[in-house]
Amino acid sequence: MKLLHQLNDREIPLCLLFNRINHWKPVSLFFAAVSRLGDGIFWYVLMLMLPLIYGWPAAQVSLHMGLVALAGLTVYKLLKTSTGRVRPYSHNDDIFQNVAALDQFSFPSGHTLHAVSFSLVLLHYYPEWAVLVIPFATLVALSRVILGLHYPSDVLIGALLGAGLAEGSIYLLPYLP
Repeated sequence: MKLLHQLNDREIPLCLLFNRINHWKPVSLFFAAVSRLGDGIFWYVLMLMLPLIYGWPAAQVSLHMGLVALAGLTVYKLLKTSTGRVRPYSHNDDIFQNVAALDQFSFPSGHTLHAVSFSLVLLHYYPEWAVLVIPFATLVALSRVILGLHYPSDVLIGALLGAGLAEGSIYLLPYLP
């Protein structure tokens, strides 16, 4: 716990820097909307739309995304509860927080984990979606720090975990029946 507290202290200046733009209402509303869409709404709608856009075979892509989401949720929940890292706004009163957190702990960023994993799985099948999902996933990751909900390291580790889950699942595809 002491190590996490020291890490929090080291990251707070960067959190405050990112969080500064959250005080400007249009930016705050924009990133709050991005974060809300990143809760899953954007990805679940996309998963439902893929078979409508590409036909029934795209249901396999949606299923793949869904299975990676379940794996990500499992990893995310285990890490959240085992580390118990407090959120930046709980660690420093100068962090402006205007969006409710989904839970009390910070590490890792589940929004980022899922945004990266969904994006990579989708792009494996349909690279033409890069123009939409890469900017969106990037905005989701940024929103988490700007809104004061995560430290930069939460977002970085979330992205690495999401990439690992997606790439691992893609690697395993040829071995599935």
